[in-house]
Amino acid sequence: MACGRWCRLPPPKPRPFALSMRPFVRRAHASTMECMAEERDYRDALNAARDHALEWTASLPERPVTPRAGIDEISATIGDFPDGPTPAGEVVEELARIVEPGLAGHSSGRFFGFVIGGAQPAAIGADWLVAAWDQNSAMLPTTPGTSGVELAAARWLLEALDLPRESSVGFVTGGQMANYTGIVVGRDELLRRAGWDMARGLQGGPRIRVLAGAELHSTAEQALRYAGLPEAELLDVDDAGTVRPEALASALAAEPGVPTLLLLQAGNIHSGASDPFATLIPLAHAHGAWVHVDGAFGLWKAASPSLRPLVEGVELADSWATDAHKTLNVPYDSGVIMVRDAGAHRAAMSVHAPYIDDFGADAAAPYEYVPELSRRARGVPVWAALRAMGRSGVIDLVDRLHAHAVALADGIGAIPGVEILNDVVFTQVAIGFDSDARARAVADAVLAEGDVWMSGSQWHGRDILRASVSNWRTGPEDVERGIAAVRRAVEATAG
Repeated sequence: MACGRWCRLPPPKPRPFALSMRPFVRRAHASTMECMAEERDYRDALNAARDHALEWTASLPERPVTPRAGIDEISATIGDFPDGPTPAGEVVEELARIVEPGLAGHSSGRFFGFVIGGAQPAAIGADWLVAAWDQNSAMLPTTPGTSGVELAAARWLLEALDLPRESSVGFVTGGQMANYTGIVVGRDELLRRAGWDMARGLQGGPRIRVLAGAELHSTAEQALRYAGLPEAELLDVDDAGTVRPEALASALAAEPGVPTLLLLQAGNIHSGASDPFATLIPLAHAHGAWVHVDGAFGLWKAASPSLRPLVEGVELADSWATDAHKTLNVPYDSGVIMVRDAGAHRAAMSVHAPYIDDFGADAAAPYEYVPELSRRARGVPVWAALRAMGRSGVIDLVDRLHAHAVALADGIGAIPGVEILNDVVFTQVAIGFDSDARARAVADAVLAEGDVWMSGSQWHGRDILRASVSNWRTGPEDVERGIAAVRRAVEATAG
């Protein structure tokens, strides 16, 4: 009987045969029975998970994208903390029964809310293996299997996005922690250039100035707080939410010589537009600034030959953040931070202790590029997604998402009383109505019906409906259903 652990007991100390044989047989038999029970638990739990996962993915094309039960109903179905154990298979069955009514169809092709991608099959399968392997992928010599795959994923990401190949890559939980890491690396490098040792902390050190566009994403704002930095001085932006070069030039000239961190965006959350990197980044570098790009979803324009001109010059930055669970469609959690100067990256993030330093690895350890020491091998599903698609598949995915967003905007924009507020340069569609009250009513009606999900938001001082095409499963029929859902909501809220 195969077993997940070594089932034999160590040989007993020499004893007279008649005295030693029976206790040993009993102990060996008990150990074998434990192994069999352990194997049964694994088999039952994983089989149940497989069955429910397949049922879930098969239901996505037609199930409502909104949950059928709220938090109170879900909580009411969960009993008290049990007094004793429950077989693993039964636990998974119970979990599926409790959770299923409260699931939103984030992985549906009709989910156009927020900026949430789905999960590709190869990436899901890889993620299951990551959980089963249970590797703490922090150090190269202790987890060469998963670490080797993550190193390959890092190389492939830099190739796909056409970023400097010497850049270091860290796999973090999401875009927020990717932004945080890039900001911390930039902070420490700016202080080092100013002659300040970060071992002394921030107090009493040189002032760091932060500049960003007026439509800076909230996760970057929060990352600044985490990093102990001041709020960003907000620069004037155009109608698409991208930084005006003259605004940056004026701000830099106002305080020459002050260590400066510039935060730029590849993909405005409402318009999808990207800052003019080719102009802004050389200007910032001429003043000694560190440039970090929040490219949670829009950085993937760089992977498409047809869309790359929209992010021209992005490769000139010092660090880049993206969310693999958005455009790349990898399961949560999967953020990526890439830094041009690997030495600065390592200096800011590395930790040292006798029990982890002396492992004889030639290359930097994975933990030296992220804020955490213990972590799952979240780069493995990234590798699986890239391996499954290949270069041509990545290009097709990016172009297809953009094409569906254009089609969605064209269809919705043709509905009387509806206005598309942005040029659809990537995956975002900002939808306006004749009043804020109408916008809110349409958003509520779309969600109440549940056939598609679109998010309400505010942009340029008005309430809007926002659609984001981020899911690999989205097809023309999903786009048509999205258009029809908005049309029905507009008709239902007339007058």
